[in-house]
Amino acid sequence: MGADWGPVIVAVALFILLSPGLLFQFPSKYRVVEFGNMSTSGIAILVHAIIFFCILTILVVAIGIHIHIN
Repeated sequence: MGADWGPVIVAVALFILLSPGLLFQFPSKYRVVEFGNMSTSGIAILVHAIIFFCILTILVVAIGIHIHIN
């Protein structure tokens, strides 16, 4: 039997895309949203973690993304 790689691939992609400061940071030190500033803060990490969990839950549980490799 093959393993279900859908949640793993989605989680890794979201982790990379939602890393605070890589593409955007919400909230930032000086503005509400900054793009590509490559810095972070504790509150930004918390906000990005909540966004990550919400999107991952929607994609994996509600929509049901599954990738089976045999």
